[in-house]
Order: sequence, then structure tokens, then C-alpha cells
Amino acid sequence: MSFRRYLPHYLMVAPFMILFVAFFLYPILSGLFYSFHDWNGVKAPEFVGFGNYDRILVSREFLRAMGNLFFYIAITVPLGIFVALGLALLVDSFTGRWANFFRNAFFMPVVLPAFLAATIWRWIYAPNFGLLNMILGWFGVPSINFLNDTGTMIYALIAVDIWVSAGFNMVIILAGLKNIPTELYEAARLDGATKLQQIRHITIPMLGPVLFFVFTYGLISAMQVFDKPWLLTGSSFTSYGGRRNALLFPVMDMMGRAFGGVKFGEAAAYGFLLTVAIVFVTALMFALRAWSERK
Repeated sequence: MSFRRYLPHYLMVAPFMILFVAFFLYPILSGLFYSFHDWNGVKAPEFVGFGNYDRILVSREFLRAMGNLFFYIAITVPLGIFVALGLALLVDSFTGRWANFFRNAFFMPVVLPAFLAATIWRWIYAPNFGLLNMILGWFGVPSINFLNDTGTMIYALIAVDIWVSAGFNMVIILAGLKNIPTELYEAARLDGATKLQQIRHITIPMLGPVLFFVFTYGLISAMQVFDKPWLLTGSSFTSYGGRRNALLFPVMDMMGRAFGGVKFGEAAAYGFLLTVAIVFVTALMFALRAWSERK
């Protein structure tokens, strides 16, 4: 009787549950299963326990990918927020059509397909005819192969990433700026506060929750970086990471093991390690946020 009574409710949630099981729960459980097996996608999986995890954690590629990732995050996330905050303050200082123009101009890279963005920057970085080398040439600087020099490759990637993501973060910060009461700025001006003092003592503290979201989102996105270094270096599943693996990142390493090395068991274990790391970092960020709010 109760089942028939609640049947319409079950039918309403059934589409969500089917999609949840098919595209979330089943992939996770099957990935966990294969992470403990040696499997090349053809032969029957062979149970190896934690063997896949052991091979990944001691491999030079994994250590190099993690080193690149930490360096990339340490620069990209804070610098990206700084640039986005600057753009948001600039756009907020304009009104009318000029505000719309700058907002759209800064947001444009966000909607560009990754392939097109990479193509633009490969042209800018080109050693012989690239725009950047042409400008440097005016000052007598010799041509630099930005995407093949191990000393410049990761900085070239960081510039692209900030260019692409700054518009998205700017829009979020701009929405936060609109919610700051103007009375606070008026009171600060009456007290003789300069513009920089207003930003330091009013704008940034009032944007705390917004900046926390932007930081957390940027951190999680950076941990999954894949398409930009892959496209910038012209990687394939048998050749990736650029010269001396200077642009090798965990997701690239995982994809290379799966489709280049045909080691789907190792790739599944790699995916689980990344998932655990992302969940841990996210939980840590929210715990730090809750702790700071209680102080």
C-alpha cells in the first residue's frame, strides 16, 4: 500500500537515480575495482593488490608531475586571483557601455575553445615569427623557444592559464563588489582614507567568502590541469609532457598510462589517488574556512 502511495515520488526521482548510478556510482566502483588489477583492456583483469599504487608512487614520472603541479599551483592560483581582482576593480570603476565593453573583453578568453586558445598562444610563443619574440627583438633580446625551453615552459603555461581563467574569476569577484555597501566607502572617504586603504580595509575583507570560493575553485581546477599543457606541447598519448617532462602533470601522466602504455589498471589507481587528493584538499579548505570564521 505504502509503495503504491509513494510510487509517483519514486518515479519523479528515478531519472536522477538512474543517471547517478550510470555516470557517477558505477564508474567510481568499477575504477576502484580495476585499480587493484593488472588490466590492459583486453585480457581478463589479474588481481595485484596495491601493486599499481606502488608502481605509481615510486615512478619518476609521478614525482616529476607532482613537482610541476606544486610549482604551478603556487604561482597560478594566487597570481590568478590578484589579476582577477585587479580586473574586477577596473571594470567596477567604469559605468555604462564602457563597463560592459571591458567586462566582455576580459571574459572573452573563458568562452574560447581550449584548442583555439592554445593555437593563439602557440603563435604568440613561436620562436621565429611569434608576436612575443618580435616584441622582445625590438629590445635586442634573442629569440626564445618558450614551449621547448625547460626554463620557460611552465611560465608560458601559467601565462596562458591566467589569461583564460581571469575573466571567470573577475565576474565572480565583480558580483561580490556589487554587494559591498557604498556607505562603507563614503564613511572611509570622510575619514580621509585613500583608495588603497579602502581596498585593503573594506574591499578585501568584505570579499572574503568570494575570494575563498575563487581560491578553492582555482586550486581544484589547477590540480586537474590537462588540456592546456597537452595542446601547447602538441602532446600525443605516446609523447607527452614536453621536453624533459617540464610540462608533465598528474592527469596527463594518468592518460598517458591508460592510452599510451595500455595500463588501464595503473590509470584507474592514478585516478583514485587524484580523487582522494582533491577531496582531501577541498575538505581542508572548508575546515580552514570554518576555523577562521570561529576566531
